Amino acid sequence: MPKACAYHILVKTEKECLAIKAKLAKGADFGKLAKQHSLCPSKKRGGDLGEFNKGDMVKAFDDVVFKKPLFEVHGPVKTKFGFHLIKTVYRS
Repeated sequence: MPKACAYHILVKTEKECLAIKAKLAKGADFGKLAKQHSLCPSKKRGGDLGEFNKGDMVKAFDDVVFKKPLFEVHGPVKTKFGFHLIKTVYRS
């Protein structure tokens, strides 16, 4: 089964998500922004979700992690939890 490791920042609105993405584009640190803004408990680890299997996450999230280029920040990705910025660091 395919595995991956990703970091994410979860916020309530698309507007907030886009504002954070703009900061990242200017060189801001993903981990610091995750700690400041993310609603997910992973924020304590700078947004690190650790390793997970394909199918563990909701489909919209999985599609980004397993199909989009590595080391790029993708999003806003809308799920039932809110809006995510996702950065995949590896997948098998």
